[in-house]
Amino acid sequence: MENLRLDDLANFKFLSGIKHSPNGLRACFAVHQADLENNEYRSHLWLYDLERQECFQLTGLGKERAFIWLNDEEILFASLRSAQDLERQNKGEEFTVFYKIRITGGEAVEAFRIPQQVLDIKPLPRGRFLLTCLFNPRRADLDTLDDKERSEEKNYEVLEEIPYWSNGEGFVSGCRTRLYLFDEHTGALEPLSGELLQVSGCELNSTRDKAVFVGAEYQGKAQFTNALYLADLEQREVRQITAAHEFTYHEAHFYSDNELICWGSDCRRYGLNENPRFYLINITAGTKTPLTPDFDASIGNSVNSDCRFGPRNASQLDGGCIYFTTTEGHSAYLNRIDGAGRIERVLTTEGSVDCFSVKGESILFVALRGLQLQELYSLENGAARQLTSFNTWVSRERKLAEPEALSCETAPGLSIEGWVLKPVDYVEGQRYPAILNIHGGPKTVYGTVFVHEMQYWANQGYFVFFCNPRGSDGRGNEFADIRGRYGTIDYDDLMRFTDAVLERFPAIDPERVGVTGGSYGGFMTNWIIGHTQRFRAAVSQRSISNWFSMGYTTDIGYFFAPDQIGATPWSDPAKLWEHSPLKYADRVQTPTLFIHSDAETAAGCPRPCRCLQP
Repeated sequence: MENLRLDDLANFKFLSGIKHSPNGLRACFAVHQADLENNEYRSHLWLYDLERQECFQLTGLGKERAFIWLNDEEILFASLRSAQDLERQNKGEEFTVFYKIRITGGEAVEAFRIPQQVLDIKPLPRGRFLLTCLFNPRRADLDTLDDKERSEEKNYEVLEEIPYWSNGEGFVSGCRTRLYLFDEHTGALEPLSGELLQVSGCELNSTRDKAVFVGAEYQGKAQFTNALYLADLEQREVRQITAAHEFTYHEAHFYSDNELICWGSDCRRYGLNENPRFYLINITAGTKTPLTPDFDASIGNSVNSDCRFGPRNASQLDGGCIYFTTTEGHSAYLNRIDGAGRIERVLTTEGSVDCFSVKGESILFVALRGLQLQELYSLENGAARQLTSFNTWVSRERKLAEPEALSCETAPGLSIEGWVLKPVDYVEGQRYPAILNIHGGPKTVYGTVFVHEMQYWANQGYFVFFCNPRGSDGRGNEFADIRGRYGTIDYDDLMRFTDAVLERFPAIDPERVGVTGGSYGGFMTNWIIGHTQRFRAAVSQRSISNWFSMGYTTDIGYFFAPDQIGATPWSDPAKLWEHSPLKYADRVQTPTLFIHSDAETAAGCPRPCRCLQP
C-alpha cells in the first residue's frame, strides 16, 4: 500500500441527489470529480437499476448535476452544452437550459430554456412546471444591451441591503428567490410570489395543485424569522398561513390535503442555533400543534468531512411519514416521524447519511461509513448493503489511520469526546509532531468518517487530534449553547483535551504541536494564539478575528453576532471587543499562516507549516 497523497483528493468521487423513479424501479444520482486543469468539478448522471442491481453512467458531457424524473423513462436536467450558451453566460446573461434524456438510450435533447437562473424545478400536470428562480428587479436585461453596455453593467454593484454578499453566489443585494409557473407548450413564465418575498423549501401536495413554502418578505434588512405560505397553482394565488416574524421555519410537507408537518423554532431560549421541533398545522383552522415538545435532537447533517460535493436533502415525505436526518452524538442518522409525532430511527449505523431517497419499501442512501468514502447503499432487512464501488480503491491502495477515541472530563460531570490519528508509519519509541484540528460552526461535529486533510497529515508523519468541545452539535441545545461565552468554556475544553492527548500519547513531542481550523475553527485558532504560546505554529483558515467588522459584512447575517456574542457596537462595544481575537494580537508569538478568500472552501489548508515537519 502507498501513502495517501495530496492530489488523491482530485481522484475521489462524490455522490449526491439520489432520487427514485416514480415506479421505484430505478434511481438516478450525480457523481462529481474535481477537474484541476479547468478549476471546476465534472459531474455526470448515473442510473441504478434496482431489479437488475446494475449501475451505469447515463450522461457524459460532465456538466449534469441537478435533475428530476419526468416519468419512469425520462429525466430532465439543467446544463450548458453549447459554446454559444457558455459564451453568453460568461458575458453575464442569466438563463437556464433544460435537456431531456431517455434512460433506455439516446442523446439528450434540449427541452426548453428559462430566461432566469433556475434554482429548483418541480413537474406539474399538463406540461407545466413550478420553478424557483433568482430574481433581481434592478438588474438590467442583458439581452437589450450591446457589448459596451454589458461591460459597464458588470463593473459595479449597487448595495442597498444586508446581507449583500453570499458565499458562492456573489452579490445578493436586491435579489430574491421567487416562485414561477412555466408552461412548456406556450413558453409562458408567470411569477407567483411577490418581488420582495424570499422563497425556500417549496413542496407539492399529492395532486400537485398546491405548494407550501417558507417565505420571508423584507426590504433593506433580511429577517431571520419567516412564515409558511400556501400557493394554489390552479388559481394562481399565494397566501400566508402562519404569523410573520414570530417563528423560524425550516421545511414543511403536506401530511394530508389540509394538514402540514413542519419543523422550526421561536429561538427564544437558545437563539439562532436552537434545535427545531415538529408541528402539525391545520391549514383551514390555522392551528399549530406541537408534535415533539421534548425533542432535542439537531435536524439535518452537520458531520464534518472535506469529501462531499453536491446538494444534500434533509427530508422527504413517503408513505405517511416524513423521513429526515438528525445529528446525534458524532453521527448523522436517518429517521422518520408520523402524524402522531412518533419518531423511529431507520438507519442505526454510525457515520454520515449525506442524502437519501425513499419509495415504499425501498430506501437508498449515500453515506460515509468509517474510513470508506461516499458510496450508494440500500437498506435491506434492517442492514445496509453497499451498491457501488466508486471509492473502494482508497482503502485498498492507500494507508489510512484509524481514529482512536479519547474522552476527557473538562468540567465537573462533563466529558467531551474526541479522537486521535497516529502517523500511519508509526514506529514505537520515536517522537512525532502533532496537529490539533478545530471544526467550524461551532454547531457542527467531528466524527469517525473520512477527512482527507487529516488523513493526509497522518500520512506525512503527524499525530492528528480533534474533538467536539462545548458549542458543538449532537448533544442537545444546552451543550451547543455558548452564546456570550465564545473563547471561554470552548477554549477550556480544547486545552484540556490537548492535555489529555499529550498524556495518553507520550510519543507526541509537546514542543512540536500545531493548531489549525476553519471558520469557527479559524476564530478559535486566532483566540488560542492570543492566549497561549504552547503551539509551535498555527494555520487560521477563513476566520473571524473582529466581531465589529464581521457583524455587518458577513453573509451569515447581521443578526449572527448580536445573537452569538450578545452585543452590538452600540449596546455593548466592550463585550464585542472582549470576544474578538484581534484584541489579544499583541500577545501573539506563534508563527501563523492566515488563509482567507471571498469564497470559503471545504478542504481548508492541506499542508501544515514547515516548522512542524518531522
